[in-house]
Order: sequence, then structure tokens, then C-alpha cells
Amino acid sequence: MEERVSWILKRRSIRRYKAKPVEEEKINLLMKAAMAAPSAANRQPWHFIVVTQREILDQLAEVHPYAKMLKEAPLCVVVCGDPEEATSKNSGLSYWVQDCSAAMQNLLLAASSLDLGGVWLGVHPNEEREKVIKDLLKIPEKIRPLGLAAIGYPEKEKKPNTHYREERVHGEVFEG
Repeated sequence: MEERVSWILKRRSIRRYKAKPVEEEKINLLMKAAMAAPSAANRQPWHFIVVTQREILDQLAEVHPYAKMLKEAPLCVVVCGDPEEATSKNSGLSYWVQDCSAAMQNLLLAASSLDLGGVWLGVHPNEEREKVIKDLLKIPEKIRPLGLAAIGYPEKEKKPNTHYREERVHGEVFEG
């Protein structure tokens, strides 16, 4: 039965990449997978910036303290959200972070299924990081960057992994 989810266990954080560009067809599939994510009230508040220009990738590596791998990654997808678009008219609550997080996870899972590797680099809720990314990529004021996904062909394969911990699973009510 575990083999049915082996593709999801294959997803690992990859920070070293081969000097090989990601094909346009794969980039399009990544975007389709990201936008197949669920969103609250089907609002789909996401926006994606696909970065392949070496100069911009290098600048992102400089302005984000944990993005040094972008110096060699051939692709970065910046997942952004529109909080206003995600706001429910009934409750007044915005679920843009959850919606865009689901899109980011879909993106990373799709990358793994396409023999690519990726790593999620957090931007939101760090206001300083949000500002510098917004300025660099000319993101409109009302749009918020959630995170960066560095993507490329892995320099080496990592074995599938799970962080399963039985003590974190509770039946019916929280115990422990």
C-alpha cells in the first residue's frame, strides 16, 4: 500500500542543482499543478512569478538570507497571494496564506514527480523579506509574496523520507 504514496515520500528539500535549465513544458506543468491546489471558497488568490534570468536569480540569492542555492538553481517560482481576493464576504477572513501554501506544496510535489528538486524558502510573514522581494520583482502593493521555490535538476538523488511520528497521531480527541 505504501508504494501508492511513494511519489509523495520522494519529495525532499533539494539545495544543489545541475547546470541544466528546466524545460518550458515542465515549467507549464508546474504552474498547472500549483493552480490545481484547493483554495477557500475557490477564490484562487495566487499569482506566480517564474524567474529564469540568471541576474534576477542571483539578486534573489543576495536579498534572501537562506536562498544562496539560487546562485546555481535554474528556476525560481515566487508564490504570491492577493489577500483582498482571498477575503470571504461572509466572515471577512482572508485565507490567502493557506491557499498559497497549498499551491506551493503542489508545486514542489509536481517538481519531484518530474524528476526535479526544489526547496521552499519562506518570505511571509517576515515583513522585511516581503518588502525586499516586492521591490526587486516589482510586485504590486496589494500582492504579498508567500515564498520562493528554488527548482532544478538535483545534483544528487536523496532517498525517500518520511517524518512520521506515531505519537503525533491522535484518535478522536487529542490525547497526551
